[in-house]
Amino acid sequence: MRRAGIDIGGTFTDVILFDEETGDVEIEKTPSTPANPADGVIDGLTKSDTEIGDLEFFSHGSTVGTNALIERELPRIGLITTEGFRDVHEIRDGTKEDLWDAYEDVADPYVRRRDRLEVPERIDYAGNVVEPLDEEAVREVVRIFEKRDIDTIAVSLINAYVNGEHEQRVEEIVAAEYPDAFVCTSHEILPEMFEHERTSTTVINAALVPVVRDYLTDLEAKLGERGYGGDVLAMHSGGGVMTTEAIAYYAARIANSGPTAGAIASQYIADQCGFENAIGFDMGGTSADVSLTHQGEIEMTDEWAVEYGYPIMFPSTDIETIGAGGGSIAWIDDGGSLRVGPNSQGADPGPACYLRGGDKPTTTDANVVLGWVDPDRFLGGDMDATAEPAREVIRRDIADPLGLGLTEAASAIERIAVANMCNAVRLVSTSKGFDPRDFALVAFGGAGPLHAAHVAREMNVPQVIIPPYPGINSALGCLLVDVEHDLSQTFIADAAADIVDDIETAFADMEAEIRERLDEEGIDESEMRMDHEIKMRYTGQWRSLEVGCSRPLESMEAIRERFHRQHEQTYAYSDEDQPVEVYGLHVTGRGVVEKPSFPEIDSGKADTARRTTRDAYFETAGEFIDTAVYERAALGAGATFEGPAIVEQMDSTVVVPPNATAEVDETGTIILTV
Repeated sequence: MRRAGIDIGGTFTDVILFDEETGDVEIEKTPSTPANPADGVIDGLTKSDTEIGDLEFFSHGSTVGTNALIERELPRIGLITTEGFRDVHEIRDGTKEDLWDAYEDVADPYVRRRDRLEVPERIDYAGNVVEPLDEEAVREVVRIFEKRDIDTIAVSLINAYVNGEHEQRVEEIVAAEYPDAFVCTSHEILPEMFEHERTSTTVINAALVPVVRDYLTDLEAKLGERGYGGDVLAMHSGGGVMTTEAIAYYAARIANSGPTAGAIASQYIADQCGFENAIGFDMGGTSADVSLTHQGEIEMTDEWAVEYGYPIMFPSTDIETIGAGGGSIAWIDDGGSLRVGPNSQGADPGPACYLRGGDKPTTTDANVVLGWVDPDRFLGGDMDATAEPAREVIRRDIADPLGLGLTEAASAIERIAVANMCNAVRLVSTSKGFDPRDFALVAFGGAGPLHAAHVAREMNVPQVIIPPYPGINSALGCLLVDVEHDLSQTFIADAAADIVDDIETAFADMEAEIRERLDEEGIDESEMRMDHEIKMRYTGQWRSLEVGCSRPLESMEAIRERFHRQHEQTYAYSDEDQPVEVYGLHVTGRGVVEKPSFPEIDSGKADTARRTTRDAYFETAGEFIDTAVYERAALGAGATFEGPAIVEQMDSTVVVPPNATAEVDETGTIILTV
């Protein structure tokens, strides 16, 4: 079987092709095409030696949804809600990202107030109809939306999570009165309490459906024209893949798909190297994404957001993203301090050294000036690039205004970029009770291996793992995932009560729905796996924790004990004398897909891979040092060498600073000890 994994990034589209029979791996990297992401995918596949028609498996991750939310490139959306609750979406939960900044406003709501319309109806907390749905009012609202050419409609009625009868009727009326409209109902998207979170998730999902549907339809058509006849699978934020049919309704699920693929690949690579604890460090052209794997399991979250104040309540890998990529712009603020990011030059025009019109200094330009990156070998020499424009923009915009030498300015840019990355590592580790010294740092992305050793040294992480193909590691993650669906529902009860049978019944109902979905996607019953979690909290608390359990359900006493231990880990305290309540239930169903296994490489010594030397600047030495340059493809298993050293390959560059050592394992992974 020939498999393709694709990651559509903000700067590059990465492709990995794997032949299961021969074990051959082929990688390609091509500039992304933001105007139509499908074109970049076809460009990357066309550059390879594998015919698209010969592929039997296609899975991809994408930043299309994330970028659409960031840039607000979304269709005009209408919201139908209960009379009196029109402004829930804009009031939010009343918090601010920076509590003490009185001048910074929260981002505007995704639906303007004039497009948020009310209908009389009311269902109480127990699901009883208090006021019947005014169907004529619904028809009037639909007529208004049709006059305004609003054909994407979100429906979020109060307490619909416990009884979706009214929302279902609204959907039927819209279908009859306005057949061209797409309707997204909250009781199907997120059947959980808290109207703001449910409304926000439903609105964002509705907004992304046309965006995601358009590019997926185009991608599917382009692949079909070239002979591919299988499913076009897309990574979703929870760590599995979904078919285009499922994504057409649950579009918000793939908003975090690219970083999630990278987190899965980092877990896989760390496991192959014998590490249960790993921090995934994915640095590309625009941002750096940091994830954490503890005892072999990726840390997850059930609440995340692209813009603060508008949560997406679908399960997702717990990833911290900062604006620190190879294209991050270095600039001087009004106080005269040097900053790096979060704004980026992205794929177009890119850093100045790319010769595409970029006229601002970036982290990549600084790496070129420091001698870490040879611009003549970008993408294996397939990309036009040169060092002089990098020197010019850093000298003009940073060095001269600050009274620094060129090298001193470039080194300052690098140090600030590393400090920004360390902050992201702290957010997933020390801030959540994990000691970085107990972890390995898995560095990938086009720029991750350039900076990883310096980040590890700052954070006291003892070892850095560089996968064989770091620049396309997220694409690799797309080959390592299962078809996956998950469901959740509100279930409020005293955790000390006799509720085992009630929870078992609810789990069984959710399992049945997931099995039906997996069956429709061609997954055999023997390949289905179910994971169960109970959301719990101390009575009176707002936030909850998801505690894993198995079926048949064990005693609630054992689950409560597990909750206390997990609370201690997460929040550094627990109180076994406090009453605990169950807040909700969550089931994840997986259709297990066969994973590729990669062949071992031949053994060899480092000297045979040493290609040349060049001067590279290291801040610890305070000067340029004659640095050995190795060809990654020529490094054999068992090869060892010491820093300073630079390892070059088509998709990335590895920097081994002074006083660090490197060893190559049997799969070609480089392990640095810093």
